[in-house]
Amino acid sequence: MADDTEGTTRVRSLFLSDLHLGTRGCQAGLLLDFLKDYDADTLYLVGDIVDGWQLRSGWYWPQGHNDVVQKLLRKVRKGSSLVYVPGNHDEFLRDYIGTTFGGIEIAESRIHEAADGRRYLVIHGDQFDMVVRHARWLAHLGDGAYTVALFVNTGLNKLRRRLGLSYWSLSAWAKLKVKNAVNFIGAFETFLADEARRQGADGVICGHIHHAADRHIDGLRYLNTGDWVESCTALVEHYDGRMEVLHYPTILRAREAEAERAALPAPDRRAVA
Repeated sequence: MADDTEGTTRVRSLFLSDLHLGTRGCQAGLLLDFLKDYDADTLYLVGDIVDGWQLRSGWYWPQGHNDVVQKLLRKVRKGSSLVYVPGNHDEFLRDYIGTTFGGIEIAESRIHEAADGRRYLVIHGDQFDMVVRHARWLAHLGDGAYTVALFVNTGLNKLRRRLGLSYWSLSAWAKLKVKNAVNFIGAFETFLADEARRQGADGVICGHIHHAADRHIDGLRYLNTGDWVESCTALVEHYDGRMEVLHYPTILRAREAEAERAALPAPDRRAVA
C-alpha cells in the first residue's frame, strides 16, 4: 500500500517514458510537480527521456527541463534506484548499455519482479515499430509533422478558450486516426506481448507510442506508461504489487475539487431544523 509522508506518495516502483526533454512540447512544469508528489524505491525511465533528434536540429533546453533532471538525480542521491532504458529518441545512450553513471544504470531492457511475484519485461518498444526499424527517414518525417501539430494545437486551443470551448488535442486526434487506420497500436501491443511471453514474463511495460494503456492480451498484461507531451501519465507499482496507470491532470483536478469542497462553509444545522 502507498505510504504518504508530508504530502508525498511513496510507491515501490515508478515508470516514466517519453518525457521528450529538449522539446517545446515537453510538459516539464507538470512533470516536476508530479515528481514532487510521488517518490519510489525504484525509478524506471523507459526511453525517449531526452529528445536527441530535436536537440540535433536545434538546441532548446530551458531551466524547467534542467529542474526535472536535477529532481531525478536528487532522488537517486536520496537512495532511489534508477534504471534508464533508452528509446529511439535517446538512442545515443545505447552505446553505454551495461554501464552505470552516478547510480544510474543503462539497460537495453529489464525484467522487473513485482511485489506479488509477477514478472514484467520493461522495454521502450521502438524495436517493435516497423517504421522506426525499416524506414527511419519516415519516422523522422513523422516526428517533424507531430511537432508542427503540437504548435498548431496551441493556437487552436487559445481560440477554443475564447469561444468558451473545452480543450481538444489536434495532434492526439490526428495521431490516433492515422495509427488506427493502419492498425498500428494493436499490432504494436501484440508484438510487445509476444516478446514478453518469449522471455517468460507475465507482462510488459513499455512506452514509445504515447498511448497509456492497461490491458490483457492473450493472458499477458500490457502496460504502457504514456507520455509527458500531451497526456502526462505514469505507471506506478504499489507495495502490494498492484500496477496503476496515473493520469496526472485528472489527479490535480480531483485535488482541486476536494480543496474547493473543503473551503465551503459548514451547513447551518439550525437553519435546517
